[in-house]
Amino acid sequence: MTVQGAGGFVEPAYSARSLADVVPAAAAALGAPLGRTPSDLVLPEAPGVVILLIDGMGQRLLERYGHVAPYLSSLMGAPGTAGVPSTTATSLTSLGTGLAPGQHGLVGYTARIPGTDELLNHLEWADGVDPEQWQPHPTAFAQLGAAGVQVNVVNKRDFRKSGLTRAGHRGAEYVGADKTGERIAAAIQCAGRTPSLTYLYDSDLDWTGHVHGVASTAWLQELASIDATAEQLREALPDSVRLVVVADHGMVDCPREERVDVDEHLDLRAGVSLLGGEARFRHLYCRPGAVEDVVATWSEHLGERATVLRRDEVIGRGWFGPVVESHARARLGDVMVACHGGTAVVSTRDFEKEDKLVGMHGSLSADEMLIPILVG
Repeated sequence: MTVQGAGGFVEPAYSARSLADVVPAAAAALGAPLGRTPSDLVLPEAPGVVILLIDGMGQRLLERYGHVAPYLSSLMGAPGTAGVPSTTATSLTSLGTGLAPGQHGLVGYTARIPGTDELLNHLEWADGVDPEQWQPHPTAFAQLGAAGVQVNVVNKRDFRKSGLTRAGHRGAEYVGADKTGERIAAAIQCAGRTPSLTYLYDSDLDWTGHVHGVASTAWLQELASIDATAEQLREALPDSVRLVVVADHGMVDCPREERVDVDEHLDLRAGVSLLGGEARFRHLYCRPGAVEDVVATWSEHLGERATVLRRDEVIGRGWFGPVVESHARARLGDVMVACHGGTAVVSTRDFEKEDKLVGMHGSLSADEMLIPILVG
C-alpha cells in the first residue's frame, strides 16, 4: 500500500505496511499478537522469525540494481514505507517499538532538546539525556519477551549500551557480533529457541552510500556481498524459521550543485534560532513571532526544490503519525523543510561532516521512503 502525496512524495503507511508494522506482523505470525496487527502486512505462521535490517537498501535501489543482488531480488514483492523522516534513528526506533515517530519521539537525526538551544544527536546521544525517559514507551521487543517469546538483538558490540539501543530496543537479549560470520552464527543459535524473534542489523551499505554514493562501484560491491550474506543466512536457518529482510530507508545522491548552504545565504538564518534535522529534512526552530517570516523566506528561496511547512501542517498531513504527546511535539521544528530531487540543505558551519556526504536520505521521495519487505 503506497500513497502518493503532494509534490510526488510517498506518504508513510502507518498501521498498514510501514517499518513500524513489521514486528507486530511478526508477533502475529508467532502466535503472540501485540494487540494490533497491520492491515496490509501478513507474515506466514512460524515458530521463529529472523528480521535482517539492511541500512540504506531502499526498494527502488534494489529494483534498479537487482542484477547484483539476485537472491534478494527473487523475494521482491510489494514495498513498505519508512516513517518520516526517512532516517536511521527514527526508523530503528519505529521497528523496535512498533510505534510511529510522533509516538516514540525520535523525530530525526537531530532534534532540539525542549527548553534549550541544544540539539540531541540520536545516533551519538548526549550525557544528561536518559534514553528511557526520552522514549518512555515499552518496546515491542519487551512486550514480546513478556509474552514468552525469546527476543534477541544481534548487533555490533559497541552498540550494546548506546542511547539508541536503550531507547528503541530495550527488553531484548543483546548479542554482540561485529563480523558477518558471528552474526550468522548468533542468528542460528537464537532461532533455535521457540518461539523466537531475532533481529540483525547491517550498516555497511548505508555507510558506503554516504561516502561513495549509490550505484558507485563500492556500493554495488557491498550490495552483492549483502545479497550473499542473506542467502547464506537463509540456507543456515531451519526451514520452519522465516527470514524477513527489510530496510530502514533508501538513499539519493545529492550533487554539489544542488546543495543549498545556509551559511552562504544569511537571509535563511533570519528568525531561526536553531537548525536541526538533517540535510534532506530540516527542522527549523524559530524565534518567537518569526514563523511566518521564516516560511516566506525559505519558500521563496527554495521554490520547487523543497516543501516548506509549519509544524501544524506537517502534523495534519500525518507524516509523523499520531502526535498526541507534548514531549514529541516539542521536539518538532516550528517549520520543516522536505527536499525534492537531489536537493540538500546543508550548513558547513553547524554540520561540517554532513556536507561531505555523497548519498543522503530523510525526505519523502520514493527512493528514500519505499523499503523492501522480503520474506524467505
